[in-house]
Amino acid sequence: MTGTTASPIWHPFTQHALQPEMTPIVSGEGAYLHARDGRRIIDAIASWWVVTHGHCHPHIVRAIQAQAERLDQVIFAGHTHEPAEQVAKELLALAPPSLAHVFFSDSGATSVEVALKMALGYFRNIGAPRTRIVVMQHSYHGDTIGAMSVGARGVFNAAYKPLLFDVAVVPFPAPGREQASLDALAAICQRDRPAAFIVEPLVLGAGGMLMYPPAVLREMHRICRASGVLFIADEVMTGWGRTGTLFACEQADIAPDIACCAKGLTGGAMPLAVTLCSAAIFEAHRSTDRARTFFHSSSYTANPIACAAAAANLELWRRPETRSRIAAVAESQARCLARFRYDERFSDIRRCGTITALDLHADEPGYLAEVGPKLHAFFRDSDVLLRPLGHTIYVMPPYCVTPDDLDAVYAAIDEAVDQVL
Repeated sequence: MTGTTASPIWHPFTQHALQPEMTPIVSGEGAYLHARDGRRIIDAIASWWVVTHGHCHPHIVRAIQAQAERLDQVIFAGHTHEPAEQVAKELLALAPPSLAHVFFSDSGATSVEVALKMALGYFRNIGAPRTRIVVMQHSYHGDTIGAMSVGARGVFNAAYKPLLFDVAVVPFPAPGREQASLDALAAICQRDRPAAFIVEPLVLGAGGMLMYPPAVLREMHRICRASGVLFIADEVMTGWGRTGTLFACEQADIAPDIACCAKGLTGGAMPLAVTLCSAAIFEAHRSTDRARTFFHSSSYTANPIACAAAAANLELWRRPETRSRIAAVAESQARCLARFRYDERFSDIRRCGTITALDLHADEPGYLAEVGPKLHAFFRDSDVLLRPLGHTIYVMPPYCVTPDDLDAVYAAIDEAVDQVL
Protein backbone atom coordinates (compact mmCIF):
# COMPACT_ATOMS: atom_id res chain seq x y z
CA MET A 1 0.00 0.00 0.00
CA THR A 2 1.29 3.48 -0.80
CA GLY A 3 0.33 6.89 0.44
CA THR A 4 -2.61 8.88 -0.82
CA THR A 5 -2.25 11.64 -3.42
CA ALA A 6 -4.68 13.68 -1.29
CA SER A 7 -1.93 14.45 1.22
CA PRO A 8 -1.22 18.20 1.49
CA ILE A 9 2.46 17.57 2.35
CA TRP A 10 5.18 18.99 0.07
CA HIS A 11 8.16 16.63 0.42
CA PRO A 12 11.85 17.65 0.21
CA PHE A 13 13.91 16.99 -2.92
CA THR A 14 10.83 15.41 -4.48
CA GLN A 15 9.27 16.07 -7.87
CA HIS A 16 5.64 15.30 -7.08
CA ALA A 17 4.70 15.16 -10.75
CA LEU A 18 6.96 12.11 -11.08
CA GLN A 19 6.48 10.63 -7.62
CA PRO A 20 2.98 11.52 -6.44
CA GLU A 21 2.82 8.84 -3.72
CA MET A 22 5.09 8.35 -0.73
CA THR A 23 5.90 5.15 1.18
CA PRO A 24 4.21 5.25 4.62
CA ILE A 25 6.64 4.17 7.35
CA VAL A 26 5.22 3.08 10.70
CA SER A 27 8.29 2.06 12.68
CA GLY A 28 12.04 1.64 12.65
CA GLU A 29 14.38 -0.76 14.38
CA GLY A 30 18.11 -1.17 13.92
CA ALA A 31 19.00 -0.97 10.23
CA TYR A 32 15.39 -1.48 9.10
CA LEU A 33 12.29 0.60 8.44
CA HIS A 34 8.86 -1.03 8.53
CA ALA A 35 6.28 0.12 5.97
CA ARG A 36 2.55 0.25 6.58
CA ASP A 37 2.00 -2.54 4.06
CA GLY A 38 4.28 -4.87 6.03
CA ARG A 39 7.46 -4.48 3.98
CA ARG A 40 10.82 -4.47 5.80
CA ILE A 41 13.19 -1.99 4.18
CA ILE A 42 16.97 -1.90 4.67
CA ASP A 43 17.97 1.70 5.40
CA ALA A 44 21.21 1.72 3.41
CA ILE A 45 21.68 5.51 3.61
CA ALA A 46 20.93 5.95 7.32
CA SER A 47 17.87 8.06 6.45
CA TRP A 48 19.85 10.89 4.85
CA TRP A 49 23.03 10.08 6.80
CA VAL A 50 21.70 10.82 10.29
CA VAL A 51 21.11 7.40 11.90
CA THR A 52 24.33 6.06 13.39
CA HIS A 53 23.69 3.30 15.95
CA GLY A 54 20.34 2.26 14.45
CA HIS A 55 16.72 3.34 14.47
CA CYS A 56 15.09 3.70 17.89
CA HIS A 57 18.20 2.77 19.82
CA PRO A 58 16.93 1.86 23.32
CA HIS A 59 19.54 3.92 25.20
CA ILE A 60 18.73 7.09 23.26
CA VAL A 61 14.97 6.47 23.39
CA ARG A 62 15.07 6.11 27.19
CA ALA A 63 16.99 9.38 27.50
CA ILE A 64 14.42 11.19 25.38
CA GLN A 65 11.54 9.78 27.40
CA ALA A 66 13.10 10.73 30.72
CA GLN A 67 13.95 14.27 29.63
CA ALA A 68 10.47 14.87 28.17
CA GLU A 69 9.04 14.28 31.65
CA ARG A 70 11.40 16.82 33.29
CA LEU A 71 11.91 19.78 30.94
CA ASP A 72 10.70 19.97 27.35
CA GLN A 73 11.81 23.49 26.33
CA VAL A 74 13.27 26.69 27.73
CA ILE A 75 14.50 29.88 26.11
CA PHE A 76 18.28 29.51 25.82
CA ALA A 77 19.03 33.24 26.03
CA GLY A 78 19.81 33.88 29.69
CA HIS A 79 19.15 30.27 30.68
CA THR A 80 20.85 26.90 30.47
CA HIS A 81 20.18 23.28 31.46
CA GLU A 82 22.16 20.18 32.32
CA PRO A 83 21.73 18.25 29.01
CA ALA A 84 23.20 21.18 27.03
CA GLU A 85 26.04 21.66 29.51
CA GLN A 86 26.84 17.95 29.38
CA VAL A 87 26.81 17.83 25.58
CA ALA A 88 29.03 20.90 25.25
CA LYS A 89 31.55 19.60 27.77
CA GLU A 90 31.77 16.16 26.21
CA LEU A 91 31.96 17.50 22.66
CA LEU A 92 34.92 19.70 23.53
CA ALA A 93 36.62 16.73 25.19
CA LEU A 94 36.36 14.85 21.88
CA ALA A 95 37.14 17.77 19.58
CA PRO A 96 40.58 19.17 18.67
CA PRO A 97 42.05 21.43 21.39
CA SER A 98 41.66 24.44 19.08
CA LEU A 99 37.92 24.41 19.77
CA ALA A 100 36.76 25.94 23.04
CA HIS A 101 33.12 27.03 22.69
CA VAL A 102 29.87 25.46 21.48
CA PHE A 103 26.95 27.25 19.83
CA PHE A 104 23.75 25.21 19.44
CA SER A 105 21.39 25.31 16.46
CA ASP A 106 18.93 22.98 14.73
CA SER A 107 20.38 21.56 11.51
CA GLY A 108 23.50 21.21 9.41
CA ALA A 109 22.58 24.21 7.29
CA THR A 110 22.05 26.44 10.31
CA SER A 111 25.34 25.29 11.82
CA VAL A 112 26.99 26.48 8.61
CA GLU A 113 25.14 29.81 8.76
CA VAL A 114 26.41 30.21 12.32
CA ALA A 115 29.97 29.40 11.22
CA LEU A 116 29.92 31.99 8.44
CA LYS A 117 28.53 34.66 10.76
CA MET A 118 31.13 33.82 13.38
CA ALA A 119 33.91 34.25 10.84
CA LEU A 120 32.65 37.60 9.54
CA GLY A 121 31.89 38.83 13.04
CA TYR A 122 35.36 37.91 14.24
CA PHE A 123 37.16 40.04 11.67
CA ARG A 124 34.73 42.95 12.10
CA ASN A 125 35.09 42.92 15.86
CA ILE A 126 38.90 42.86 15.82
CA GLY A 127 38.86 45.90 13.55
CA ALA A 128 40.08 44.18 10.38
CA PRO A 129 36.88 43.48 8.39
CA ARG A 130 36.98 40.70 5.81
CA THR A 131 33.98 39.54 3.83
CA ARG A 132 35.23 37.04 1.23
CA ILE A 133 34.52 33.30 1.67
CA VAL A 134 36.42 30.55 -0.17
CA VAL A 135 34.72 27.26 -1.06
CA MET A 136 35.55 24.04 -2.85
CA GLN A 137 34.12 23.13 -6.25
CA HIS A 138 31.16 20.68 -6.08
CA SER A 139 30.59 21.43 -2.40
CA TYR A 140 27.23 21.33 -0.63
CA HIS A 141 26.60 22.87 2.77
CA GLY A 142 22.80 23.10 3.03
CA ASP A 143 19.75 24.86 1.66
CA THR A 144 19.49 28.10 3.60
CA ILE A 145 20.68 31.24 1.82
CA GLY A 146 24.15 31.42 3.33
CA ALA A 147 24.67 27.66 3.04
CA MET A 148 23.58 27.72 -0.60
CA SER A 149 25.92 30.62 -1.28
CA VAL A 150 28.93 28.59 -0.18
CA GLY A 151 27.75 25.53 -2.11
CA ALA A 152 28.11 24.67 -5.77
CA ARG A 153 25.94 26.67 -8.16
CA GLY A 154 23.62 24.44 -10.13
CA VAL A 155 20.20 22.86 -10.24
CA PHE A 156 19.87 22.94 -6.42
CA ASN A 157 19.91 26.72 -6.24
CA ALA A 158 19.53 28.17 -9.76
CA ALA A 159 16.15 29.71 -8.95
CA TYR A 160 17.58 31.55 -5.96
CA LYS A 161 20.70 32.97 -7.61
CA PRO A 162 19.69 36.63 -6.97
CA LEU A 163 19.82 35.94 -3.23
CA LEU A 164 23.25 34.31 -3.14
CA PHE A 165 26.47 36.13 -2.30
CA ASP A 166 29.61 35.75 -4.38
CA VAL A 167 32.38 33.40 -3.28
CA ALA A 168 35.83 32.35 -4.46
CA VAL A 169 36.05 28.74 -5.65
CA VAL A 170 39.02 26.37 -5.68
CA PRO A 171 38.87 23.29 -7.95
CA PHE A 172 38.16 19.91 -6.43
CA PRO A 173 41.46 18.06 -5.79
CA ALA A 174 40.75 15.19 -8.18
CA PRO A 175 43.43 12.51 -8.52
CA GLY A 176 46.38 14.02 -10.35
CA ARG A 177 45.01 17.54 -9.89
CA GLU A 178 45.68 18.01 -6.18
CA GLN A 179 48.42 20.59 -6.63
CA ALA A 180 46.22 22.75 -8.86
CA SER A 181 43.65 22.91 -6.09
CA LEU A 182 46.26 23.79 -3.47
CA ASP A 183 47.83 26.44 -5.70
CA ALA A 184 44.42 28.01 -6.33
CA LEU A 185 43.68 28.16 -2.60
CA ALA A 186 47.07 29.73 -1.88
CA ALA A 187 46.59 32.35 -4.60
CA ILE A 188 43.12 33.31 -3.38
CA CYS A 189 44.28 33.54 0.23
CA GLN A 190 47.09 35.89 -0.75
CA ARG A 191 45.16 37.96 -3.29
CA ASP A 192 41.71 38.31 -1.74
CA ARG A 193 42.50 38.09 1.99
CA PRO A 194 39.30 36.14 2.63
CA ALA A 195 37.71 35.66 6.02
CA ALA A 196 37.37 31.89 5.82
CA PHE A 197 37.67 28.72 3.79
CA ILE A 198 34.83 26.24 4.33
CA VAL A 199 35.26 22.64 3.27
CA GLU A 200 33.76 19.17 3.68
CA PRO A 201 36.76 17.19 4.95
CA LEU A 202 37.70 14.07 2.92
CA VAL A 203 34.26 13.50 1.34
CA LEU A 204 31.96 15.88 -0.54
CA GLY A 205 28.50 14.47 0.14
CA ALA A 206 25.68 15.74 -2.07
CA GLY A 207 28.26 16.84 -4.64
CA GLY A 208 28.62 13.18 -5.62
CA MET A 209 30.45 11.46 -2.73
CA LEU A 210 33.73 12.80 -4.11
CA MET A 211 36.74 11.76 -2.02
CA TYR A 212 40.22 13.17 -1.54
CA PRO A 213 43.13 12.18 0.75
CA PRO A 214 43.97 13.50 4.23
CA ALA A 215 47.30 14.91 3.00
CA VAL A 216 45.44 17.39 0.78
CA LEU A 217 43.18 18.44 3.65
CA ARG A 218 46.25 18.93 5.84
CA GLU A 219 47.93 21.15 3.26
CA MET A 220 44.77 23.21 2.77
CA HIS A 221 44.69 23.83 6.50
CA ARG A 222 48.38 24.86 6.46
CA ILE A 223 47.75 27.35 3.64
CA CYS A 224 44.87 28.95 5.52
CA ARG A 225 46.82 29.11 8.76
CA ALA A 226 49.79 30.76 7.03
CA SER A 227 47.48 33.37 5.46
CA GLY A 228 45.44 34.16 8.55
CA VAL A 229 42.30 32.69 6.95
CA LEU A 230 39.86 30.92 9.27
CA PHE A 231 39.44 27.22 8.48
CA ILE A 232 35.83 25.95 8.74
CA ALA A 233 35.39 22.18 8.73
CA ASP A 234 31.86 21.16 7.76
CA GLU A 235 31.68 17.79 9.54
CA VAL A 236 27.88 17.62 9.32
CA MET A 237 28.02 14.49 7.15
CA THR A 238 31.62 13.35 7.65
CA GLY A 239 31.47 13.35 11.45
CA TRP A 240 30.39 10.59 13.81
CA GLY A 241 32.45 7.83 12.29
CA ARG A 242 31.39 8.05 8.68
CA THR A 243 34.94 8.34 7.34
CA GLY A 244 36.31 5.77 9.78
CA THR A 245 37.26 8.16 12.60
CA LEU A 246 34.97 10.11 14.88
CA PHE A 247 35.69 13.26 12.87
CA ALA A 248 37.27 13.34 9.42
CA CYS A 249 39.73 16.06 10.47
CA GLU A 250 41.42 13.55 12.77
CA GLN A 251 42.85 11.72 9.76
CA ALA A 252 44.65 14.88 8.64
CA ASP A 253 45.67 15.73 12.20
CA ILE A 254 44.33 19.27 11.86
CA ALA A 255 42.58 21.60 14.27
CA PRO A 256 39.97 23.81 12.55
CA ASP A 257 39.07 27.27 13.78
CA ILE A 258 35.37 26.43 13.41
CA ALA A 259 33.65 23.05 13.04
CA CYS A 260 30.03 22.27 12.13
CA CYS A 261 28.34 19.14 13.46
CA ALA A 262 24.79 17.83 13.10
CA LYS A 263 23.14 14.69 11.63
CA GLY A 264 24.65 11.94 13.82
CA LEU A 265 24.95 14.24 16.84
CA THR A 266 21.82 12.71 18.39
CA GLY A 267 22.27 9.33 16.74
CA GLY A 268 19.60 10.42 14.27
CA ALA A 269 16.83 10.59 16.85
CA MET A 270 16.29 14.36 17.10
CA PRO A 271 17.25 17.46 15.10
CA LEU A 272 20.21 19.21 16.71
CA ALA A 273 23.39 20.89 15.51
CA VAL A 274 26.40 22.65 16.98
CA THR A 275 29.07 25.02 15.73
CA LEU A 276 32.31 24.75 17.67
CA CYS A 277 34.80 27.62 17.58
CA SER A 278 38.14 28.72 18.98
CA ALA A 279 38.54 30.88 22.05
CA ALA A 280 39.76 33.76 19.87
CA ILE A 281 36.49 33.85 17.92
CA PHE A 282 34.43 33.80 21.11
CA GLU A 283 36.55 36.50 22.75
CA ALA A 284 36.19 38.76 19.70
CA HIS A 285 32.44 38.80 20.39
CA ARG A 286 32.65 39.04 24.21
CA SER A 287 32.50 42.70 25.19
CA THR A 288 30.68 45.24 27.33
CA ASP A 289 29.73 46.75 23.97
CA ARG A 290 26.37 45.14 23.23
CA ALA A 291 26.79 45.87 19.50
CA ARG A 292 29.45 43.12 19.43
CA THR A 293 26.95 40.47 20.55
CA PHE A 294 26.70 37.41 18.34
CA PHE A 295 23.24 37.96 16.89
CA HIS A 296 21.98 34.50 16.03
CA SER A 297 19.36 32.23 17.51
CA SER A 298 16.37 30.04 16.86
CA SER A 299 13.39 29.43 19.11
CA TYR A 300 14.49 25.87 19.83
CA THR A 301 18.20 26.52 20.40
CA ALA A 302 19.59 23.69 22.58
CA ASN A 303 16.19 22.07 23.06
CA PRO A 304 16.53 19.96 26.24
CA ILE A 305 15.01 16.82 24.72
CA ALA A 306 17.30 16.97 21.69
CA CYS A 307 20.28 17.62 23.97
CA ALA A 308 19.33 14.61 26.10
CA ALA A 309 19.40 12.49 22.94
CA ALA A 310 22.82 13.89 22.08
CA ALA A 311 24.12 13.20 25.58
CA ALA A 312 22.95 9.60 25.32
CA ASN A 313 24.60 9.33 21.91
CA LEU A 314 27.88 10.60 23.34
CA GLU A 315 27.65 7.96 26.07
CA LEU A 316 27.46 5.31 23.35
CA TRP A 317 30.58 6.77 21.72
CA ARG A 318 32.49 6.26 24.96
CA ARG A 319 31.90 2.52 24.67
CA PRO A 320 34.74 0.61 22.94
CA GLU A 321 32.29 -1.55 21.02
CA THR A 322 31.02 1.51 19.13
CA ARG A 323 34.43 2.19 17.60
CA SER A 324 34.86 -1.53 16.88
CA ARG A 325 31.56 -1.56 15.06
CA ILE A 326 32.72 1.28 12.80
CA ALA A 327 35.76 -0.75 11.78
CA ALA A 328 33.61 -3.81 11.14
CA VAL A 329 31.20 -1.90 8.90
CA ALA A 330 34.11 -0.37 6.96
CA GLU A 331 35.56 -3.85 6.44
CA SER A 332 32.22 -5.23 5.25
CA GLN A 333 31.79 -2.27 2.91
CA ALA A 334 35.21 -2.91 1.39
CA ARG A 335 34.41 -6.59 0.92
CA CYS A 336 31.08 -5.87 -0.77
CA LEU A 337 32.51 -3.16 -3.01
CA ALA A 338 35.25 -5.48 -4.25
CA ARG A 339 32.74 -7.36 -6.40
CA PHE A 340 32.50 -4.29 -8.68
CA ARG A 341 36.21 -3.47 -8.81
CA TYR A 342 36.59 -4.70 -12.41
CA ASP A 343 32.97 -4.27 -13.45
CA GLU A 344 32.89 -2.27 -16.68
CA ARG A 345 29.42 -0.95 -15.88
CA PHE A 346 30.97 1.28 -13.22
CA SER A 347 33.81 3.76 -12.78
CA ASP A 348 35.52 5.52 -9.87
CA ILE A 349 34.73 2.80 -7.35
CA ARG A 350 35.66 4.35 -4.00
CA ARG A 351 35.41 4.08 -0.25
CA CYS A 352 36.21 6.27 2.73
CA GLY A 353 35.58 4.55 6.06
CA THR A 354 31.96 3.38 6.13
CA ILE A 355 31.01 5.27 2.94
CA THR A 356 31.16 3.66 -0.49
CA ALA A 357 30.27 5.08 -3.89
CA LEU A 358 30.48 4.07 -7.52
CA ASP A 359 29.53 5.86 -10.72
CA LEU A 360 27.36 4.13 -13.26
CA HIS A 361 28.38 4.55 -16.89
CA ALA A 362 25.43 6.55 -18.21
CA ASP A 363 24.72 8.56 -21.33
CA GLU A 364 23.82 11.53 -19.15
CA PRO A 365 25.87 11.94 -15.97
CA GLY A 366 25.14 14.34 -13.13
CA TYR A 367 22.39 14.81 -10.57
CA LEU A 368 19.62 15.07 -13.18
CA ALA A 369 20.71 11.93 -15.05
CA GLU A 370 17.64 10.06 -16.27
CA VAL A 371 18.98 6.86 -14.76
CA GLY A 372 18.69 8.28 -11.22
CA PRO A 373 14.90 8.06 -10.76
CA LYS A 374 14.87 4.65 -12.45
CA LEU A 375 17.44 3.33 -10.00
CA HIS A 376 15.57 4.88 -7.08
CA ALA A 377 12.33 3.21 -8.16
CA PHE A 378 14.02 -0.16 -8.53
CA PHE A 379 15.54 0.04 -5.08
CA ARG A 380 12.20 1.10 -3.60
CA ASP A 381 10.53 -1.94 -5.11
CA SER A 382 13.38 -4.12 -3.82
CA ASP A 383 12.90 -2.97 -0.21
CA VAL A 384 16.27 -1.21 -0.13
CA LEU A 385 16.47 2.48 0.75
CA LEU A 386 19.05 3.98 -1.60
CA ARG A 387 18.82 7.43 -3.20
CA PRO A 388 21.37 7.68 -6.02
CA LEU A 389 22.88 11.09 -6.71
CA GLY A 390 22.08 10.95 -10.40
CA HIS A 391 24.43 8.32 -11.85
CA THR A 392 26.29 7.94 -8.53
CA ILE A 393 25.18 5.11 -6.26
CA TYR A 394 26.39 5.30 -2.68
CA VAL A 395 25.93 3.24 0.48
CA MET A 396 26.14 4.80 3.97
CA PRO A 397 24.38 2.49 6.43
CA PRO A 398 23.75 2.64 10.18
CA TYR A 399 26.54 0.97 12.14
CA CYS A 400 24.28 -1.84 13.33
CA VAL A 401 24.03 -3.14 9.74
CA THR A 402 25.09 -6.78 9.36
CA PRO A 403 27.24 -8.36 6.63
CA ASP A 404 24.14 -10.15 5.39
CA ASP A 405 22.26 -6.85 5.20
CA LEU A 406 25.05 -5.35 3.10
CA ASP A 407 25.18 -8.42 0.86
CA ALA A 408 21.49 -7.83 0.11
CA VAL A 409 22.12 -4.13 -0.61
CA TYR A 410 24.91 -4.81 -3.09
CA ALA A 411 22.97 -7.64 -4.72
CA ALA A 412 20.19 -5.10 -5.32
CA ILE A 413 22.72 -2.68 -6.85
CA ASP A 414 24.01 -5.40 -9.15
CA GLU A 415 20.51 -6.33 -10.28
CA ALA A 416 19.32 -2.74 -10.53
CA VAL A 417 21.98 -1.76 -13.05
CA ASP A 418 21.14 -4.68 -15.31
CA GLN A 419 17.43 -3.86 -15.13
CA VAL A 420 17.84 -0.13 -15.69
CA LEU A 421 20.41 -0.29 -18.45
